[in-house]
Amino acid sequence: MEQKTILLVEDDFLNRRLTKKVLLENNCRVLEAKNAREALTILNTESVTCAILDIHLGAEEENGISLGQQINKNFSVPFIYLTAYENPEIIGEAVATSPYSYLTKPFKNSDLIASIEIAVWKFQSTEEQEPTIIVKDDGYSIGLPVEKINYIESDRNYLVFHTDDKTYKIRSTIKKILEELPATVFVQTHRAYIVNKNKIEKYTAKCVVVNGTEIPVSIDIKMLK
Repeated sequence: MEQKTILLVEDDFLNRRLTKKVLLENNCRVLEAKNAREALTILNTESVTCAILDIHLGAEEENGISLGQQINKNFSVPFIYLTAYENPEIIGEAVATSPYSYLTKPFKNSDLIASIEIAVWKFQSTEEQEPTIIVKDDGYSIGLPVEKINYIESDRNYLVFHTDDKTYKIRSTIKKILEELPATVFVQTHRAYIVNKNKIEKYTAKCVVVNGTEIPVSIDIKMLK
């Protein structure tokens, strides 16, 4: 079995030591953090397979739910919560951050390992799926792979998706579609245009060229890089 690198975020030394022991016994490499600040430093410098987050990380510290939100936003890492909290309100806040599992203390060693295995498997399965946008094609709804999109043009209440082969149209807005597209790949260059940065052939301060088409630019040119 391939060794997994687990980020363990736990402020209590004894709990951290006991959890680490279980992970080491199951051939895991363990990176320890006492708080969100240390965890973020590790996430920025290490390749992590899965993160285990305690919700309460000290009275004066950022909690695990806030850390989970940041992981969702900035890192491609699955995480699970390991906590003593059983309060429905806390559980609701935690679930809203889309963890891959939620375990309460005390936990069974087998449950912890199973939760990690399931989290990693679900995450890898999701990553392997090609992201798509639902568009209309001759009256039918199809999934258009986002990598095929050259640029998107706003046309009143509709959006026109331009690809190498053809165009597709849906009723939507620039603001709404940006929420569905990967921010690292797509950028809004103008109030009426979104561009796939990987498809830019050349650019100036005033326009970009995608598949031979000039598209206006009204943003900082650095955002295109």
